[in-house]
Amino acid sequence: MRISYRGPAVAAMVMLAALAAQAKPNLTGDWKLNTAKSDFGQMPAPSSMTQKITHDDPKLTVMVKQSSEMGDFEFTGNYTTDGKESTNTFANNESKSVVKWDGETLVFETKGKFGDTDFTMKDKWTLSADGKVLTMERHISSSFGEGDQKLVLEKQ
Repeated sequence: MRISYRGPAVAAMVMLAALAAQAKPNLTGDWKLNTAKSDFGQMPAPSSMTQKITHDDPKLTVMVKQSSEMGDFEFTGNYTTDGKESTNTFANNESKSVVKWDGETLVFETKGKFGDTDFTMKDKWTLSADGKVLTMERHISSSFGEGDQKLVLEKQ
C-alpha cells in the first residue's frame, strides 16, 4: 500500500515550518544584570542594572535602571526593529539608532554625542534557547578610544 502526502495538509505543514523558521525571539520581560558573568572592559561595572523590555515587533521599548559609583540613572529608549532610524535622548544628549534583525540576533547601530564627545555603539542582542538569558555584546568607539563589553541579563 502506497500513501501519497500531497495536497493542502502538506502545503499547510510546509508553510507553518517556514513561518517558525522566520520567527524572531520576543525579548519582552524584566531582566537583571548578572555582573559576575558580564565583562565591562575598561569601564567600571555598575553595582546593579535592570531592564524592562516591551517587545511587540517591530516596536521595542527598553527601560533601564542602573546604579554605580557615579550615581543612579534611568533611561527609556524607544526603537523599531525594522531598520528605521529612532531618536532617543539621555541627559540632554540625543542619539540616533538603527535596529534590525540579523537572523535571530537583534543589531543596534547607534550614533550620538555625550557632552562634546561623539560616539558610535554597535550592540548585538541574543536570547538563549530557553529564553532566560539575554546577552548584549557591545562595541563602543569615541575620541577616547574603543572598547568592548558583554552584558549578561537574566529573566526575572
